[in-house]
Amino acid sequence: MSFDAIAQRYSQAIFELGVETSSLDSLTGEIRLVTEAFAGSEEMRVAAQSPLIPEAERLAAIDDVAQRLGLSRMTRNVLGVLGERRRLSALPAIFRNLTKLADERAGIVRATVTSAEPLSEAHCQRLERELGQLTGKKVLLERRQDPELLAGIVVRIGDRVLDSSALARLNNLRSQLLSA
Repeated sequence: MSFDAIAQRYSQAIFELGVETSSLDSLTGEIRLVTEAFAGSEEMRVAAQSPLIPEAERLAAIDDVAQRLGLSRMTRNVLGVLGERRRLSALPAIFRNLTKLADERAGIVRATVTSAEPLSEAHCQRLERELGQLTGKKVLLERRQDPELLAGIVVRIGDRVLDSSALARLNNLRSQLLSA
């Protein structure tokens, strides 16, 4: 079974558990905390996955980390299952899929806006409103900067890209001039 299929299966099960227990938001937030903790610690990732560490010790270490993070019993149980089945390496993909499922349920779409210079708060709010009207959903913007754009912005919503950057316009002009 592929890594993506594994992550999809586990994230779907966690999503359904969260919906069933009316704790989807807190469960998603706690999975985010654990994902960040594992991403920030090579030692923790190796210990959680190493076949050289006895299963009882590995599961105790996972539970210890979960308790230190103040995670709920439900999240600790989820981590225990992932630890028993040696699926903790799939945690980042599980979190991405879980976030996507939770966003869909809440009518939220995430967009990335890239600009050459920092955008003002008012500009971002207007952009969120306009994208919300375009998509029919609440839009959450992630802001990035790329000085190579020169000016303008590039907005990515899922697979769609809206590119109004000066760099794109210059490239388009160059293509038109070369084809003429």
